[in-house]
Amino acid sequence: MNYSLSDFDFELPDALIAQTPLPDRTASRLLHVDGDQLIDRHFTDVLDQLSAGDVLVFNDTRVLKARFHGVKETGGKVQMLVERIVSNTEQDRRVLVQMRASKSPLPGSRIRLADAFDVIVGEREGEFFTLFFPEDVFSLLERYGRLPLPPYIEHDADDFDEQRYQTVYSRVPGAVAAPTAGLHFDEALLQRCRDKGIQLAYVTLHVGAGTFQPVRVENLSEHVMHSEWYTVPEETVALIRQVKVSGGSVIAVGTTSMRALESASQSGQLEAGSADTRLFITPGYVFKTVDRLITNFHLPKSTLMMLVSAFAGYAPIRLAYAHAVAQRYRFFSYGDAMLLTNQSGKK
Repeated sequence: MNYSLSDFDFELPDALIAQTPLPDRTASRLLHVDGDQLIDRHFTDVLDQLSAGDVLVFNDTRVLKARFHGVKETGGKVQMLVERIVSNTEQDRRVLVQMRASKSPLPGSRIRLADAFDVIVGEREGEFFTLFFPEDVFSLLERYGRLPLPPYIEHDADDFDEQRYQTVYSRVPGAVAAPTAGLHFDEALLQRCRDKGIQLAYVTLHVGAGTFQPVRVENLSEHVMHSEWYTVPEETVALIRQVKVSGGSVIAVGTTSMRALESASQSGQLEAGSADTRLFITPGYVFKTVDRLITNFHLPKSTLMMLVSAFAGYAPIRLAYAHAVAQRYRFFSYGDAMLLTNQSGKK
């Protein structure tokens, strides 16, 4: 069947969009989707659904303090969101940003950010502006930037957000959005996984702001997928191959871990390496590496709705989302989770 954009729309009451995280990371609910069967669980029940010899694959990216307010040389105000750090050497500290301004700044002009330091505007790159930073980008972001909460969260990030909008295992700075399925894990739950014989592995995918962009074309073949940078280490590949040989399952924690693993599997088998990915997964795609997926509930008409529909089946996802709305699950980044099983390639 050929799907179009409207096939991935659904009605969601605003009241179900989680605005704040629960006090306890593991206190969220878990909707277990097993074919046509829907089972309401608590998130910690996920441990009972996993077996010794399985591997959980986490995305260890860390969210940058990527949001800035600034002032152009003309006095005009700008708002910007760092999309990607392209280069951070002494000779070339180059950053791509989304920028909102009444008038676009000209190449060569300066912008004062956070009333603290100046950046120089470079050339446009599609929808993004290039900026040149005066010193180490990561340290300037950490000192002066603000955590970029998703557009549907209606408050500015506070100290609680700065702690809770990072996974407990975040390690490699570079994302502008959290890999939110991982927000449900705390150190105690990770240790319980290890104690049960479940192995933990890591990939890195720097989540871009494009993850929140709705698809705007009804014909999905016309959609231009946003680009994200990923790394799949050799030790993760070796562990996954070992798990596959021994009959265990590969469980991706989040669509970003899934995207990294499947992007690195396009030859037919998982291969280590780093690259940009524009992989756009829609129903009909057959998953090559991932057996199960832990994920949050996604935006209507988003590429992530298409991805989970490809993974678990279009009809089961429609049923699951209708059930989640009826049962008042919490949606999106600070919301509840689902556990899905790969149904792709099955008749």
